[in-house]
Amino acid sequence: MSGSFTKVARSLDALIGGEGCIAAARAQAWLSGNSELELQALAREPVDFYPQSFQDRLHGLLGQVGQQVVAPLTHAAAGATTHKFAAATNREASPISGLGYYRIGEDGRLYVISKSEHYHVPLGHGFPGYRLLEHARRLGIPNATHNNTRGFITRLLEERLVRAANGLGEAHDLAPLLAQSRPRVLNRVLNLETGSLACEAALKMMLARFYRIETVSERPPYAGRTPVILVIGNDDGEIVGNYHGTTILTQTLRGMWPELAAGAERQGLYSIRAVRPNCIEDLEAAFVEAERAPFKLAGFFHEIIMMNYGARRLSEGFLRRAYELCAEHDVPVAVDEIQSCMWYDGFFLFREYGLKPDFVTLGKGFPGGEYPASRLIFSAAYDTMPQFGALVTNGQEELASLAYLVTMEWAAVNGSAIRAMGAQIENGLRELARRFPDRFSGYEGQGHLSALSFHDLPGAQAFARAATAAGYDIGVQTYKPDCPPVALTKLPVIADEALLEAMLGTMHDILAAHCVAVA
Repeated sequence: MSGSFTKVARSLDALIGGEGCIAAARAQAWLSGNSELELQALAREPVDFYPQSFQDRLHGLLGQVGQQVVAPLTHAAAGATTHKFAAATNREASPISGLGYYRIGEDGRLYVISKSEHYHVPLGHGFPGYRLLEHARRLGIPNATHNNTRGFITRLLEERLVRAANGLGEAHDLAPLLAQSRPRVLNRVLNLETGSLACEAALKMMLARFYRIETVSERPPYAGRTPVILVIGNDDGEIVGNYHGTTILTQTLRGMWPELAAGAERQGLYSIRAVRPNCIEDLEAAFVEAERAPFKLAGFFHEIIMMNYGARRLSEGFLRRAYELCAEHDVPVAVDEIQSCMWYDGFFLFREYGLKPDFVTLGKGFPGGEYPASRLIFSAAYDTMPQFGALVTNGQEELASLAYLVTMEWAAVNGSAIRAMGAQIENGLRELARRFPDRFSGYEGQGHLSALSFHDLPGAQAFARAATAAGYDIGVQTYKPDCPPVALTKLPVIADEALLEAMLGTMHDILAAHCVAVA
């Protein structure tokens, strides 16, 4: 039954290996004078990742969603951020505590985190499985390392990410896969801190086929050609539909820094070409235009669910054709799974589509909000970066890697429940849209990544305000000039039927107060 999760209980030594735990316990005992036997016993202590008592407590609180449950925080710092962030801040809903799929705001009210705190807590707040991070700390496993001292947990994670990206089990010998250097074979991992840096690293590797990274670098294969980056635009073909991070170059891919991008194009440094979502005609034309000297397509960046453009879902047929053209013309593909990773059975949505990308950017979902930790999984065919070409000092944090492993372990065991619950969420929202056709134009997204499409922006905003007032954190995109009028949801993967029923019931009541439902 969907939402009925399988019990997962793991010890630290079961998750990361007994030999590493024994070594850590021995070293910590020597350093601290604590008992080595007690530390080893801690490493063997199983932790129930999502106990029934925890789930029961969450269910018991559903009737109080939207109510003030504790005294508000009335005297708090105002902060000193930018005026844009200050204007957008909702202090009333800012969290003072959280548990599971709940947050208590500074106003003392109980909220459901219907967008998973902007997508980076797929397992909700205070997930019990992350107690293993505390066990690791007590063993003295340090979090801070450096790029040339990657720890044994981070190296283990790299291997497990490669296995997951290729659909391989633990018993599969990785050596043949790691030895390959062909495009479309995911067998390398870069450890970074934010999704922006993961996207930028992919872009750097694409541009390294046109420009030398260092003066001592070999001549790139496409030196002298103007690189063209292909992205997904909006419905008018403008380059404002995508979102691949906040570094300058990736911001130009979505229309920011227009004079900078125009100047770079005039000088023949690089160019950007956008295609409309799911428009194969645009896709074919882009390859005809950009695959002629002095131009050359340098790479194709895409999401699968465009959560920054109304949760628009790219179709399997569109993406299959894009990948065919890219393979034919030696164009590497980067699939941006920063928002979609972990909300689907098998972690990666690109695997559900049967795609074979050259780069996969991920983050947010995997460390579960415990740490900022992104990863770039990519093909050894593009492993040309020098040591300091794409790194951050703390990108190799051991406890961040452990958070990845905890999240992956629970989600792997519960993949079928996640899939079934995603289908229920999608079906429930589709039915809601069908019953109120005067408000909704339809549904967008897939599974947990869902959006209700309204006929107009004011309608979407009014609905989101009413839902938030009722305790459900629903988002509407108003931070850029052109975006479909949708109400976005992204329930945590620990969401179950009880939560979904309560949310849909509240949404129905809000709509029924102003509309006439269709039977």
